[in-house]
Amino acid sequence: MSSTTFILIGITYYIVSIIIIIVVLNIINKKDRTKYLNSINNLEREKNLIISAGILTELNKVENLINNDTMKEMYDDWQKRFKKIKEEEIPKITDSLIEIQDLFDHKKYHDLKAKLAKTELDIYYVKTQSNYLLKEVKDITLSEDKNREIITKLKAKYRSIITKYNNNKNEYQAIMAPVELQFENTDKLFSAFEVHMENNDYQSVDKIIKALDTIVGNLDLVIEEAPSIILMSTKLIPKRMKDVYIEAEKLRKQGYNLDYLNIEYNCEEANKKITDIMERLNVLNIEDSTVELKTIMDYFDGLYHDFDKEKIARKIFEDYIRTILVKTNKFERINNDLIRKTKDFKYSYDLKDEDFKILDVLKEDLKGIKHDYDEIITAHRSKSFAYSRLAKEMEELNVRLSKVEEKLDYALKNLGSLKEDEVRAREQLDEIKEILIKAKSKINSYKLPVVPKKYYVELAEATNAIKEMIKELERQPISIKTLNIRVDTARDLVLKLYNTSKEIVKTCYLAEMSVVYGNRYRTTSSKVDAGLTRAEMLFEKGNFKASLENSINAISTIEPDFYHDLLSTFEK
Repeated sequence: MSSTTFILIGITYYIVSIIIIIVVLNIINKKDRTKYLNSINNLEREKNLIISAGILTELNKVENLINNDTMKEMYDDWQKRFKKIKEEEIPKITDSLIEIQDLFDHKKYHDLKAKLAKTELDIYYVKTQSNYLLKEVKDITLSEDKNREIITKLKAKYRSIITKYNNNKNEYQAIMAPVELQFENTDKLFSAFEVHMENNDYQSVDKIIKALDTIVGNLDLVIEEAPSIILMSTKLIPKRMKDVYIEAEKLRKQGYNLDYLNIEYNCEEANKKITDIMERLNVLNIEDSTVELKTIMDYFDGLYHDFDKEKIARKIFEDYIRTILVKTNKFERINNDLIRKTKDFKYSYDLKDEDFKILDVLKEDLKGIKHDYDEIITAHRSKSFAYSRLAKEMEELNVRLSKVEEKLDYALKNLGSLKEDEVRAREQLDEIKEILIKAKSKINSYKLPVVPKKYYVELAEATNAIKEMIKELERQPISIKTLNIRVDTARDLVLKLYNTSKEIVKTCYLAEMSVVYGNRYRTTSSKVDAGLTRAEMLFEKGNFKASLENSINAISTIEPDFYHDLLSTFEK
């Protein structure tokens, strides 16, 4: 392709690009114009809706209702505000819209955008004024229906209250005068409502409705709650208070200290509160009265629980009086006995002063417990404290005594076991000697060609262990720890000697029986003969185990089950 062709193609691309850009800009410009045009139309529509026919209609209704100066003043004010909106605010908005249209026509979009925003804000402000004005006017034009509806509901509720009161007059004797006076006041307010409605005095009507709503609501509460308030204040609580006084006096005569309950003071305060509640009830003020009276009732009910708690505490206390004293004296007697035997323990056993410190600690603990016990008993006799407190202190004392018991048991176990260990060691010495005699008898029960050296070694060890044990028993003071080691050693060595004696005799017997039995095969088997000969030689030397093995191996070549048969014969 020639350079001219390339130039033509480039020019073509350039022209096409320019055309595309122009088309795109036109499309964007058209969209912006459409958007701004829609905004202008919307503002125009919003402006036209500000002055609606509703305001004029409602103002005309108010004009027909004017029959007093107050209504005249309100009507004139509304007309003035309406006129300002119509003749001042709306024209301003109209001028702004004309200016906006001019900017739009001349495509001054930058200025147009700012003007649209300001005009939209102005329309919103004026529209709010118009809506608020319409609401104020409607509050008057619609108030009659609304107020009639409210009053109808209040009258229905009021009639229900009067019916309930008349059907149960005997329950309201204490407040009959203030209630009926309030009924009269309520009737007057209902009449006043009609008068002010007739005069179109809607401001006074609103006040009357609020007053009626408050009074009828309060009357409803009074008629609902007054019977229970009167019943609790005049009958239930006084009776409960009297019963509490009687029960408290009865318990005091039985020795109970109830000062901590402050019954008299609390009853006095309860009476003051009841008086205050009844005074407030006479002016039909029952705020929190039911709650306060129920709290008083709960208090007196709770006193019976406290009385029961004191009775239980007394039983617990009286049980502790006996058990703690008996246990304390018993522990003190045991501890003193151990302290008296301290010298004997030190003489007889290898003990140090530290081993007896626990006895001094126990002595002080028991002394403290007895002192505190005496103080509690003194307080009980003088009736200084309630049984619930005395029982609690006795429980704490009993816990301390239990800890003393644990320490005393530990001391008794440690010191008392010393003598037991010594006695047990002497008894075991006799048993060990008997086992030694049995071991010697066992070795002598069978005629052995030679007694193995192993027997004599173990015999010497067992004999020396017994001597060491006897030496330890004869020592003063005795070391129980060392003595127990000597006892264990002697017992183990003697048992070992006894088992060795049994094994030697058994092996010797089996070895001899094997040779005697195998002699029948000497002439028929040279191998058996040679094995039995070796077995006899070993037997004479006292090596019974090796002798038995040789004879068994020799005979097993002919009788494979010989060893099992031999054992069976021995066990029989």
